Amino acid sequence: MMMIPRKRNEFDLFKDLFEGDELFTKRESSIMKTDIREKKDRYVIEMDLPGYEKENINLTLKDGYLEVSAEVKKEENSDENERFVHKERYYGQCSRSFYVGEQITEEDIHAEFKNGMLKINIPKKEEKKELPEEKHIAIE
Repeated sequence: MMMIPRKRNEFDLFKDLFEGDELFTKRESSIMKTDIREKKDRYVIEMDLPGYEKENINLTLKDGYLEVSAEVKKEENSDENERFVHKERYYGQCSRSFYVGEQITEEDIHAEFKNGMLKINIPKKEEKKELPEEKHIAIE
């Protein structure tokens, strides 16, 4: 195989090697990988968040949806004598939402973050089934 530089860039050897390989082009497939397990009395969500700091992870509960959002901040060091040839590390924000039910409150949810893994425990609760309002029918 002969490697010839592309006209638009001087030499993209690494780009040529990694471009088109799904493993290296689909960043989103490696972000926030999640397992959800059902136990007798609760659900357990385990989410991989390597490289994230606990302070940059937020859990929000609204209208029965639990949203997990996380952010990785990048420090910009601009050096005019270098450029990235290939970059796989992710910087930015990402989020996922899970329907947990409207009967779940913030106090019910317990979360911990350790060694790049977020573990969330959500108890099982019965959906509140509202009884239809009693209505009287007039007799003529």
